[in-house]
Amino acid sequence: MTVEPRFNLLADSPTAAKIAKRFYNVSLALDDSDLPKSLRELVELRVGQLNGCGFCVDIHTKEAAAAGESALRINLVAAWRHTTVFTEAERAALALAEEGTRLGDHGVSDETWAEVRKHFDDDQTGALVCLVSLINAATRMNVIVHNPGGSYEPGMFAA
Repeated sequence: MTVEPRFNLLADSPTAAKIAKRFYNVSLALDDSDLPKSLRELVELRVGQLNGCGFCVDIHTKEAAAAGESALRINLVAAWRHTTVFTEAERAALALAEEGTRLGDHGVSDETWAEVRKHFDDDQTGALVCLVSLINAATRMNVIVHNPGGSYEPGMFAA
């Protein structure tokens, strides 16, 4: 079975194309933060997994590897709570990613927020909040239009 997108946001709608390009450009500000690229990719990968976005899982799996993440850590993101390969700071960021994605369940707990604040300074915390919010919007756009994963090459959006 071949997965075909329902709609091409960049080609079929001038308005959506403008928004998608601006959205991507906004996300580039995260490159200026002190939040490590590998951690950003793991957080984005986890949100993509939770939202069922094959396109995002494809991108962030490959970008995490390009950022130096091991196959073991990439493969264990889906079960991070039951592993020993993530630091306390990474675990706090992944918990924020999960709770920030599943806001309807109970929101972000005070415990998770306290762990984030314990491990990240103000700028890093702000970057994490923006990262989780932006990747959630991106995954939702891609899932709605059935954007398939599988053909992404690391760095292809930078061109």
